[in-house]
Amino acid sequence: MSRTRHASLFAHYLRQIVYGANDGVVTTFAIVAGFAGAQAGDVAGIGGIAVLVFGFANLFADGVAMGLGEFLSGRSAQLVYRKHRRTMTDLTHANPAEVEARLADSLMSHGLDDAHARDAARALGQSGEVTAHLLAQLDPASPDPVRGNPIHTGLATFLAFITFGFVPIVPYLAWPAGNDTATLSALFSLGALVLLGLVRSRATGEAFLRATAETVLIGSICGAVAFGIGHLVAL
Repeated sequence: MSRTRHASLFAHYLRQIVYGANDGVVTTFAIVAGFAGAQAGDVAGIGGIAVLVFGFANLFADGVAMGLGEFLSGRSAQLVYRKHRRTMTDLTHANPAEVEARLADSLMSHGLDDAHARDAARALGQSGEVTAHLLAQLDPASPDPVRGNPIHTGLATFLAFITFGFVPIVPYLAWPAGNDTATLSALFSLGALVLLGLVRSRATGEAFLRATAETVLIGSICGAVAFGIGHLVAL
């Protein structure tokens, strides 16, 4: 597979990768931050085993839930779009003049002048399938078309969540639990969020600093909230 093909596939699943990866890092680190906050409140008996148990339970439970949720939402949106397109197809057979006028109006609303819009609508109207497809995409009331297999999008979400969500608990597998381990987890999570910002930047052309700042800010807010709640509960 060529480099261009890899880039195309990556861009195709970018939404699922970013969504799953960001949520994986944030929710798993929230477990670590929550326990760190509880330890700051002098709660005894909370250590690395608890972080690993709850971390892995959260990692796989949420990963499966997100993957299945992405599959179900993608499948539902796909079915709604297909239903809308079938309605447009039936309309092209029942009243081609109305469809041609509607397509011309849609093209004008997207920037074509009257004459060119009507010429284009007349030419495209020779194919009912093409006309139905364009109307289904140009009509503001139409649901967005969902491209790709919902199974693949769900799997991409799951894998991104598991891969990035594993990062915050790596220090608890490699070193004894303690304040330093929680700090390492925060640094590992920060690194994962920076990497995710780089991924977004490379795939979308967005400025690296902006993409990274957004992901790090979201992760930091969630981590701070989890730490604060853990500390308050422990009081």
